Amino acid sequence: MNAMDAISIDALSARDDLLGEEERLARDAVRRFVRERYLPRAGELYEREEFPRDLIPEIAELGLLGASIHGYGCAGMGPVAYGLILEELEYGDSGLRSFVSVQGSLAMYAIAAFGTEAQKQKYLPEMAKGKLIGCFGLTEPDSGSDPASMQTRARRDGDAFVLSGTKMWITNAPFCDLCVVWAKVDDGGPESIRGFVVERDRPGFEARRIHGKMSLRSSETGEVVLEECRVPASAMLENKPGLGAALRCLNEARFGISWGAVGAARACVECAIAYARERTQFGVPIAKKQLVQEALVEMTSELVKAELLALHYGRLKEKQGRLAPEQVSLCKRNNVRAALEIARRARGILGANGILLEYPVIRHMLNLESVYTYEGTHEVHTLVLGKALTGQNAF
Repeated sequence: MNAMDAISIDALSARDDLLGEEERLARDAVRRFVRERYLPRAGELYEREEFPRDLIPEIAELGLLGASIHGYGCAGMGPVAYGLILEELEYGDSGLRSFVSVQGSLAMYAIAAFGTEAQKQKYLPEMAKGKLIGCFGLTEPDSGSDPASMQTRARRDGDAFVLSGTKMWITNAPFCDLCVVWAKVDDGGPESIRGFVVERDRPGFEARRIHGKMSLRSSETGEVVLEECRVPASAMLENKPGLGAALRCLNEARFGISWGAVGAARACVECAIAYARERTQFGVPIAKKQLVQEALVEMTSELVKAELLALHYGRLKEKQGRLAPEQVSLCKRNNVRAALEIARRARGILGANGILLEYPVIRHMLNLESVYTYEGTHEVHTLVLGKALTGQNAF
């Protein structure tokens, strides 16, 4: 078999045979957008720490903002179609997928699942159009894996609440129009946590951009500071007090991340295969070398398994409406770990060229270091699954 006879990853996985026509159409539309509109600029955007805000109207036009939400101008995609579009976005860059994930699976989902009807009508249609950009304020400087220890407070004051605290590592914050902020009400404990939709123009609200990241450079990340920020009581979401609502939002985002990571992995595998066919050493393409072939086979095997795991859980989500948190943890943990290992092996195949932004591998490798940590660290998901399997809490 020569290079012309080589089998494709898609033919090897046969995943397309398991997809519906509408799912393939949605994926293909996003695939064209990413390849034509994003990838030609990907290296430059990464180098400049810049998110392409000019593409937001096109992203909205494709129906990608709040795509899994039904009604309110949203596309109402099924779980698999939604996963596929996130996979294609992260094939471009984790920062591109993160923008869509935070807007839809965190900010918009929080409002759709726990907001009042007035909040839904006010915010969701404009967010679906990309005219209002949202972010999700849960993580704090000293409260990451333990969100129950948050220090942000919401003090009731007549018909209003006064919010004080700091949120950290907030995607989209530098250019957001609103932030879904989670806070403990009236100095209560974790059981008093509620969500609030805080508009950017409220006095006491400030979003400061974080510079100097070596990962997710094409994603704009910020620190949200609330200094006696007064919001009307109508800004409060209708979630039951406690962390349950915030964690449910995170589960939605983690489901999408498990698909997105597959897109990053696929970009690395495809790049490594193409490079190995072209790179000549000792008089032959390195693709003829046994160690290189072994690496490509291992990378492709892990990629196909991750694709099929995400698809399996996507179909379960369609049938059941939602997945158990442990299932989401398993999928996110497995697929991000696999993607990161694939990116590292791909970098090795590319050798010194692997650290150049001319190729996508180093971007994905560095981005996945963040994806490995956010939306629940790899270690936290390990303990979630350990508790599920043993019944013993190791937190």
